[in-house]
Amino acid sequence: MRPVLHTDMRDAARALLAQPPPQRPDLCARMINEAVWADRHVRQTGQAHPLWGNGTLSDAARKRVLAAEPTLDDARYCDCIVLVLLALRDRAGQTVRGF
Repeated sequence: MRPVLHTDMRDAARALLAQPPPQRPDLCARMINEAVWADRHVRQTGQAHPLWGNGTLSDAARKRVLAAEPTLDDARYCDCIVLVLLALRDRAGQTVRGF
């Protein structure tokens, strides 16, 4: 997966927000995996993957319906952002003491 930027997190959270809460964890993991697979494809072929995009989390998210971006005082949106951040942290194998 390409380096994750704020835009990647925002678009992934918007894709999650467009789905019912019980489906969000699996979708989050799926988008991260698709970004990893797409990045691998790009490195091998020099071209974006036709389904998963260019290897960014944003591109994997944008292959789906995105909810309109709410403000950061929307609790549901914040939950989606947290879900993305925790999945990325877990994937990186990093933990933060106190959480």
